[in-house]
Amino acid sequence: MKHRLRLLLALPPLIFLGIFYFYPLASILITSFTPENGAWAPGGLGRLVDSGYYAGVLWFTTWQAALSTLLTLLVALPGAYVFARFDFRGKALIQSMTAVPFVLPTVVTAAAFKALLGPGGLANQALMALFELNRPPIRIDHTVWFFLLAHIFYNYTVVLRIVGGFWARLSGELADAARMLGASGQKVFFTITLPLIMPAITAAAMLVFVFCFTSFGVVLILGGPRLATVEVEIYRQAVHLFNLPMAAALSMVQIVFTFALMGLYTWFERRSAVSLMPQAATGGLRRPHTRRERLVIGWNLTVMLLLLGTPLLALCLGSVLTEAGPALTYYRSLLENPTGSIMFVSPLAAMRNSLGFALAATLIALFIGWFSAAFLAGAKHRAAGIIDPLFMLPLSTSAVTLGFGFIIALDEPPLNLRTALLLPAVAHALVAFPFVIRSLLPAWRSIPRHLREAATMLGASPFRVWRHVDWPILRRALWVGAIFAFAISMGEFGATVFVARPRTPTLPLAIYRYLNQPGALNIGRAMAMSCLLMLTTSAGFLFIEKFRSIGGEF
Repeated sequence: MKHRLRLLLALPPLIFLGIFYFYPLASILITSFTPENGAWAPGGLGRLVDSGYYAGVLWFTTWQAALSTLLTLLVALPGAYVFARFDFRGKALIQSMTAVPFVLPTVVTAAAFKALLGPGGLANQALMALFELNRPPIRIDHTVWFFLLAHIFYNYTVVLRIVGGFWARLSGELADAARMLGASGQKVFFTITLPLIMPAITAAAMLVFVFCFTSFGVVLILGGPRLATVEVEIYRQAVHLFNLPMAAALSMVQIVFTFALMGLYTWFERRSAVSLMPQAATGGLRRPHTRRERLVIGWNLTVMLLLLGTPLLALCLGSVLTEAGPALTYYRSLLENPTGSIMFVSPLAAMRNSLGFALAATLIALFIGWFSAAFLAGAKHRAAGIIDPLFMLPLSTSAVTLGFGFIIALDEPPLNLRTALLLPAVAHALVAFPFVIRSLLPAWRSIPRHLREAATMLGASPFRVWRHVDWPILRRALWVGAIFAFAISMGEFGATVFVARPRTPTLPLAIYRYLNQPGALNIGRAMAMSCLLMLTTSAGFLFIEKFRSIGGEF
């Protein structure tokens, strides 16, 4: 009886997933196999391979993700070694700051690289002034190298944390024994250290590949009209060409690839969680003693500063540098409507929309996440092993696919929600509520049962037990989950581009629009809004970092 009552806690999240996750995915499946008047046409997916264009999109998506992964590993693995083996001043702060690019919205990342390396970017302006050039010397705009750099930028911390964290927990006894037997440092690395850390490297590579394979915002903005990944092509087919069957077929391919890749990542992640002769994460750390060690650390910190710091610096400078000199002109223009058009949506209105959607999405995600965590925390039966992965499924589905599923599934009775004002908030909550679960669940499981029993034996009512025992432990984890949900909603772009109304754009959508309009004022506005969005999401992440010991498994 008690187990059946506990199953009731899982009903709200399961109903939410059924309506806003499984039903849209089923609609995509149906649309891909019945593209014409509901007639069964299983050959529709075959056109993706038969057509040279779509086969090229699939191939381009795959090889750019593979190249992005390889470049990220080459750049980040030396940093993982430094953070795994050395202790130096400011290390904790630097490690926290390296994660800021990863949590930035993709439109902010794209804006930062335009501000740094675009035709009118900071680097080109400096080189033109220094060498008296008439044309920008760096011309990578609308090329694959532009967004490959952006992929390295926001995936750097994935390798740094997964590989570096695993590497730091490895015991050095085997390596020390090999050196005592006369093995060189190079031989020790390739015969002992590398095989031990390979599961972690593979897990990190798989995760980076998934992120690059499903990349949308940076490819859409930096790649230009000639370059398209599967995500970008879904958007073009659905929004620009209104070819819903082809967009559905591409979405099916995306779902299959993403689920398979996430399954491989989970398998490798489980392997990397088991180390040979583990030790405390700080047990193998040592201060640099030799000049060579200090040079290695200095070189890696310089690379990190150039790679991760200069785009953000260029973004901030681009928001205040005008043709007349440093000024807050672009920030003041966020309050103005220079055209006087009734169709104009001011940047300030877009900020209000983002804040409104973020608050609504946070409340929905907290409500669904609370019930989910409450069920999983006390579940002892087999159903928990099935339901827990179900709750995590939105994380393994691209936001573009979810947004496309919304527009084809929720546009007719009985779920005619296509024009509902809060539909973007629902889409954001769908992406965010798994993070709320993972924030609440460890805290919920850490509540000592003997405290509850002691309070009950002393005559406390169930409400007082909850208020004085459970709530103080859950409160801070709930804040962490709320900040996760709020930051995710503020920066969400992939699903929002499908479901937001034209008159109620969010901040990322407004930034995207301004980046695609000519004129210094439009670009400056995009930079100013990107800085505000960067401050919001970065502040939320750094707060979570402060309480990461309470904040769950992410």
